[in-house]
Amino acid sequence: MEIRRVVVVGAGAIGGWLAAGLDRAGADVGLLARGATLQAVQRHGLRVRDGDKEVSHPLRASAEAAQLGTPDLVVLAVKAPALAAVAPQVRALLGPKTAVLTAMNGVPWWFLHGLDTPLRQRALRSVDPTGEIAAAIPPERVIGGVVHASCSVDAPGVVRRHFGNKLIIGEPAGGGSKRLQALEALLQRSGLEVETSPRIQRDIWFKLWGNMTMNPISALTGATTDRILGDPDVRAMVSAVMLEARAIGEKIGLPIEQEPEDRHAVTLKLGAFKTSMLQDVEAGRPVELDALLGAVIELGQLTTTAMPFTRALMGLARVHAQTRGLY
Repeated sequence: MEIRRVVVVGAGAIGGWLAAGLDRAGADVGLLARGATLQAVQRHGLRVRDGDKEVSHPLRASAEAAQLGTPDLVVLAVKAPALAAVAPQVRALLGPKTAVLTAMNGVPWWFLHGLDTPLRQRALRSVDPTGEIAAAIPPERVIGGVVHASCSVDAPGVVRRHFGNKLIIGEPAGGGSKRLQALEALLQRSGLEVETSPRIQRDIWFKLWGNMTMNPISALTGATTDRILGDPDVRAMVSAVMLEARAIGEKIGLPIEQEPEDRHAVTLKLGAFKTSMLQDVEAGRPVELDALLGAVIELGQLTTTAMPFTRALMGLARVHAQTRGLY
C-alpha cells in the first residue's frame, strides 16, 4: 500500500504545518479551506515560516470537497468545535480505502474504540452529542495522531512553527497495519519526526494530562504557562485536576506513571508560551472545552471517579467562554 494523494482539512497552524511536511514528502496535497485562508493559498501558496526562513508550497486548495478528488488519506486538523460542521465534507472525500488521520487536541470521538475495557465502543456524547461525527467518519477509518509541535498563524495562509516537530501515529485498535506502515513511510520523507504507537490512546491521554489544565487556565487568566505554574495555589489546583484524570486513566487501561510535578518540570522547560486556547480566546475563536475537559468529566462519570477539581475548572472556563460568545 502507498499513500500518494492527501487532502488536509483545516489549513490553520497544525494543518498547515502537516500539509507542508506532506508536500515535502512528495505527496499530492490538497487543502480544504475557506475565506481569506483559501484566497491566500490560491494566490501565494501555503507559506510556512521556521525561524527566519519562509517556504511557499503551491498546493491545490478549494472550499468544496468534490473539487479535491478522492484521496488515499484525509488529515483532519480542525478545532474540535468545528468538527460537526466539517464532518459531511470529510465524508464526501472518503473512497473505499481512504484513511483519516486525526491531528486534533483533546479526546476524540473514537477514543474508546478498540480499548480493552468494558467501555469499548462506547460513544462519547460530550464530543459527539448526536453521533453524526461517528456516522460521517467511522472509527474504522481513523488513524490516531498526537502532535508535539507548537505552531501559530501569522496571517491567512501563513503558518509559523515555534518549537517541536513530532507526530505520533497509531491504530485505535492497537498494533500495526499496512496503512499505518504506509503513513509512517510517507511521514519519514517529510522532515517531521514520526513515531508509531502500539496504543495511540495512551499517547493522547498523556498529552491531555498536561494541556487539559494549561489550556483552560491560560484562557481564564491570559497568563503564559510559566506564570500559571509559578503561582503555588494555581499549581496545586493543576496538580489536583491531573490526579483526578490519572485515576480515570488507571480504570480504562491508560495508566500514567508520572507525578504532576514531573510534568510541571517539563512544561516549565518550554519557557513562557501561550497555549492554543489562549490564542483562540485572543482571536475570538470558539474554545475546545468539550474535547479537553468535557470528555474527561464524561469518562469520570462512566468510571464513577470523583472529579470536584476538574468540574470546578470546567465550570469557570465555560462561564468565561460563554460570556465572550466562544462556547
